[in-house]
Amino acid sequence: MTQSGWVPVALSAMIEAGTSAGVVVDGAEIVVWRDISGKAHAWEDRCPHRGMKMSFGFVRGDHIACLYHGWEYDESGNCQYIPAHPDLEVPKSICISRYGVAETGGMIWAHVPLGSEAGAAPELAEAEGLRSLYVDASVAAVASALGSDVSGSMLTVSTADVALSIGVQPISDTQCALHVTVPMGTSVEEKNAVLDWCEALRRQVENSEAMA
Repeated sequence: MTQSGWVPVALSAMIEAGTSAGVVVDGAEIVVWRDISGKAHAWEDRCPHRGMKMSFGFVRGDHIACLYHGWEYDESGNCQYIPAHPDLEVPKSICISRYGVAETGGMIWAHVPLGSEAGAAPELAEAEGLRSLYVDASVAAVASALGSDVSGSMLTVSTADVALSIGVQPISDTQCALHVTVPMGTSVEEKNAVLDWCEALRRQVENSEAMA
């Protein structure tokens, strides 16, 4: 089933100011980037010019530039500068489609599908992002292994005496990402135990899928 609504796409701490990353939600390619002021953006990961992924490009202030020919887009998605034609007044029709974006619970969220009207974002307690775990299994398989239900793209699990809040990102029918967060103030020893748990979970789920 295609995901709709708010979906976590990255840990906030993993997207630093002036950087970008490509992510996938149910097959849709998204560029997540943070401008130099720290504001997060989530756009369709495609330059309108030749289709190059914007996640391969460069963040310049509050613009992001395509790697291929350097076309620059402002935070509203509109192209503002074409290096080959520096004096051109760029037509407003050259723009990149944007997803609704929010930050809460130590994660960056995008509202899918593209073009849907974004309602209020989830209100989650402040948390520290620990790891984004990529698993070759469906969201349903992960939830089954944990004996838990996915509620609003979130899983809540307790392990190693730590209450984890896990953002669930469906990538495809056979892949997903788990954005694992821990309460603020979690000790280094507890974090290491959670990291070990993450690896054990991934092996368990993937081995189960391979044997199915």
